[in-house]
Amino acid sequence: MSESWKRRSVLPGFGLSMGFTLIYLCLIVLIPLTTLFLKTATLTWATFWTTVTDPEVVASYKLSFGASFLAGIVNVVFGLLVAWVLVRYRFPGKRVVDGLVDLPFALPTAVAGIALTSVYANNGWLGSRLEAHGIKVAFTPLGVLVALIFVGLPFVVRTVQPILEDLDVEVEEAANSLGASRLQTFWRVILPPLVPALLTGFALSFARALGEYGSVIFISGNLPFQTEITPLLIVSKLEQYNYAGATAIAVVMLLSSFSILLFVNGLQWWISRRYRTV
Repeated sequence: MSESWKRRSVLPGFGLSMGFTLIYLCLIVLIPLTTLFLKTATLTWATFWTTVTDPEVVASYKLSFGASFLAGIVNVVFGLLVAWVLVRYRFPGKRVVDGLVDLPFALPTAVAGIALTSVYANNGWLGSRLEAHGIKVAFTPLGVLVALIFVGLPFVVRTVQPILEDLDVEVEEAANSLGASRLQTFWRVILPPLVPALLTGFALSFARALGEYGSVIFISGNLPFQTEITPLLIVSKLEQYNYAGATAIAVVMLLSSFSILLFVNGLQWWISRRYRTV
């Protein structure tokens, strides 16, 4: 068994490589996360509960998780549309559009926040026109949502795009020749293999939005109980040297986001397994 494994192994020295991998993950991921719990443990249960259930903190939870979830849903819909256009159509400037998708990856978050605020402010190019119709974006929860959609879109596009490229167009043509409508072809032929990738893109977009700080603080206005996000509260407590309070809120965010991502990954595994068996 061991000799067979050695013959099939591409990278030699599995034991050494695995050891370096575990050490690297411990130094970069596990040890820093463990310090959050250790610092939070210096608080009494009553103090911890009072800190994480403060009305202002709870309001920030609702905004951060709610806006991140909505941003993930919006990015799933429009990310699929963008990926579909980039894969299935040829048009002038396609490479430019494809490169623009990755712009939120390279653009500093503070620059993105300033740019979005300038565009969607009351005197901005889009903001002034939207406000004429009673729609205010900057310094509202809607502005937070816009910023989170901006930073999360590339995750969905880049996750779905390779799957679309691998889909066989002949299967769609066969479905059409058998009398299936365009909606039936999309729903029963195209969408099922895309669902795991869409869930992965949603999870990545959600996680990215949940921890976003730089691009949100400019366009949100940081109004307590209205547009104040949880990462901003954590930074505020750190500036006040309340490290235990900051880590307490961070632990709640960590456990909540981990639970949501675990559920999404479990759902993705279940759907992938069901699709393979069918």
